[in-house]
Amino acid sequence: MTTAHSSVPVLDPLVERYLSQLRVEGGLAHNTLESYRRDLLRVQRYWIQHRLRMSDAVPSSIIRSFLASLKQESLAASSVARMLSTLRGWYRFLAREDILHVNPLRDVAGVRRSVRLPKTLTLHEVTALLEMPLRDRAEDHRDRVMLELLYASGLRVSELVGLTLSQIDLELGCLRVTGKGAKERMVPMGQTARELLVEYLEQVRPTLLKNRRASRTVFVSRRGHALTRQGCWKLLSLRARRAGIFKPISPHMLRHSFATHLLEGGADLRTVQAMLGHADIATTQIYTHVDRRRLKQVHRQFFPRQLRQSHAGRSSKEKHEQLRGVSDE
Repeated sequence: MTTAHSSVPVLDPLVERYLSQLRVEGGLAHNTLESYRRDLLRVQRYWIQHRLRMSDAVPSSIIRSFLASLKQESLAASSVARMLSTLRGWYRFLAREDILHVNPLRDVAGVRRSVRLPKTLTLHEVTALLEMPLRDRAEDHRDRVMLELLYASGLRVSELVGLTLSQIDLELGCLRVTGKGAKERMVPMGQTARELLVEYLEQVRPTLLKNRRASRTVFVSRRGHALTRQGCWKLLSLRARRAGIFKPISPHMLRHSFATHLLEGGADLRTVQAMLGHADIATTQIYTHVDRRRLKQVHRQFFPRQLRQSHAGRSSKEKHEQLRGVSDE
């Protein structure tokens, strides 16, 4: 569907009603709603090509061909699975509204997602990143606090840049964070992060704001504006290079590292789930895969039988080479 004066596609009014319902009743975050909007717009385009409306009882064959077209575009399995999940939500809505009485997805199998282990930093890399000598610039002090909080509290980058003064409880040493689905959680920040944050709020932030009007946002630029997610990504990349870390790095890697290092240190899964704000513990369990992978590496490296077998393998190889040398002579 497009407007008469524009080639920009317009969503079916029924879809807009569905999105509005998700926003009001589901309490979904803006970014999540925008993902739904993009997915449903893509579906709508495909349906129109086949002379179908969004409220039609679409044949299962069309849905399968649509999912196949996504795979042909080399979309990741996770993206295809998300699209199928979006369709399931859409058809549940049509059923609730008594618009459709037959679910077109009843014969459509789910998409198997490949498990991608989260990328993390080693404890040595985190230490190098956070304890790098500070430069005499207010921004450098601000950046150090931001990265300390990302790691110490396992925040998402959107939660960090959106943090307001009212969300900080310095007496308890905690942050009240609003995460996905507008759900609030309390997370500790640790003594180091608390001390750095107090110093930033009392000395550095006023320097950045100067005489501008008060801002509710914790982390601000010299113009008094809140930092963006992209800005946080950039400052992290620059700081990582200064710390001698040259592999690709992102703010989310600090969140992954927070969870992984907690579990490696003996924290229980439920506690880590609560601090990360995961609705489903299965999401948190992926970090146990990372931990198991590290354990296997340690086992291969230090287990006595493994070492003995390695030495035996080298000895037999050396004997074989010696025999070859004799025969060559």
